[in-house]
Amino acid sequence: MHIVATDVAKRNLKSSFLSCDKDLETIWRKLLVESKPHSDILKRLLIINTPDCLDDSQVQYRKLIEQYSIKKLDEEGYIRSVPKLAFGEHEEVKSYILVEFNNFLPTENPEYRDCIIRISCISLLDYWKMDDYMLRPYKIAGYVDGILNESRLSGIGKLEFYGASTVSYNEYLGGVVLNYRAVHGGDDLGEMENVL
Repeated sequence: MHIVATDVAKRNLKSSFLSCDKDLETIWRKLLVESKPHSDILKRLLIINTPDCLDDSQVQYRKLIEQYSIKKLDEEGYIRSVPKLAFGEHEEVKSYILVEFNNFLPTENPEYRDCIIRISCISLLDYWKMDDYMLRPYKIAGYVDGILNESRLSGIGKLEFYGASTVSYNEYLGGVVLNYRAVHGGDDLGEMENVL
């Protein structure tokens, strides 16, 4: 069904939610494709739950992560955009990156709204400890922050680090939550004009 809209309806429609899908795609691409070799390290941290997952001499680890595209990481639940950690009956518990868009607020410019992008780096507590005193969620958070801080999405500014904290979901899962301030808005109007 194609809806015909008047020019007035197009001008009055303002939203900051329609660019979230494009931003989510950009975040996954930046983290898991465009930032090699860092994206390969993130994949190792998510997929391989052994303390030596970053050991470059482990050829089988390299071969394993080469099999994982963004689509496969999403299908197998390593990366998530729905704030739900549900597990199948025989599913192996993994490490996860969860991206959420929160706290949309108006700005001085009525065309744009700020929001907080919340990125949770979650691991089974038994998998936190890695070789050389590294802690898996902090390692994941370090690479996520190094790649995304001050990068651009669809809005008009850069992602700005807004803070981080540890989180415990239950007696099995915990991690680090990173918060970034982002500005959205410019792509939303164009998106709606294409639909109307």
